[in-house]
Amino acid sequence: MYDFLLISLGAILGANARYLISKLALQRMGPTFPYGTLTINVLGSLVIGFFMAGPWKHSPSMKAASLFVAVGFCGGFTTFSSYAFESVTLFERGDWFLAGANIAANNVLSLVAVLVGVALGRSL
Repeated sequence: MYDFLLISLGAILGANARYLISKLALQRMGPTFPYGTLTINVLGSLVIGFFMAGPWKHSPSMKAASLFVAVGFCGGFTTFSSYAFESVTLFERGDWFLAGANIAANNVLSLVAVLVGVALGRSL
């Protein structure tokens, strides 16, 4: 039961952070490109890379922390399904360039963010 509580609390925080970042990105950059989803996917990749590679990964409390951060927060925060839907919508709209840019940016920047997070986590 404790595990579910940790995951749930992390997911609540992650989902609310996702909502706030999406809203801010829409207000500041407009609806032309899904900047909010891109930002969320990159930040989520950075967080999970950093968290899962840090020196704390071998601590006794890692199981609880990984349920809270990796499963809960990142699970509620990252928006892969939104990214996929927005990419298809851009294709259907005929915005082939923006669709390709969205796919490339999300994949490349998220992979780079995981690498940076891993490097930061391991440097501690």
